[in-house]
Amino acid sequence: MNRAETSRIVPKQKFQWQWMIFYCELLGLAIVIGGLLMIIAAVIPAVFNSFGMEPAGRFLRRVFDGYTQISMGVVIFLFGMAAVRVWRNQVSTGIGFPLTTTEAILLGSMGCITVLIMWVLGPQTVALQELAFEATTELDKKAAYDEFFRLHMVVRALHLMNVGVAIGLFVFKLRQGLTGRISFC
Repeated sequence: MNRAETSRIVPKQKFQWQWMIFYCELLGLAIVIGGLLMIIAAVIPAVFNSFGMEPAGRFLRRVFDGYTQISMGVVIFLFGMAAVRVWRNQVSTGIGFPLTTTEAILLGSMGCITVLIMWVLGPQTVALQELAFEATTELDKKAAYDEFFRLHMVVRALHLMNVGVAIGLFVFKLRQGLTGRISFC
């Protein structure tokens, strides 16, 4: 078999921009998923076993602020890449990498949850935590902590929902890539 016959049997595949977008999107989702799992599994237990309640609470607030900022960065990146894919699909037909409805719904959900955590509930939770830390009497402290933990439970649930959506989007995209529904050639 000569070289010309071999090249017809196994066609050369070019590295195209779609591959880079696909892998960067998967990487971003893996960072969001792995980040929260690492915080839950390793950071929170270590912090509460090493510090008192108030310093641990302040430290974890900074950790979750950083995590939420990273999540927002990933969401912005995913929205940007989705916009590029929609634009490219309109400019050139047969792109092979269109934005699907399921993907758009999952991405929109992830964006809404992240915005809700970062700009709506996050600042309220921080204010309530500070009130609880600054309370002087036991009765005030108990009331402040009750109010803080009530809202904090909602924020925790939203973080878990966001990771659930990110896992769903990761699996959806991976399945699309592995089953060949995305044509990159």
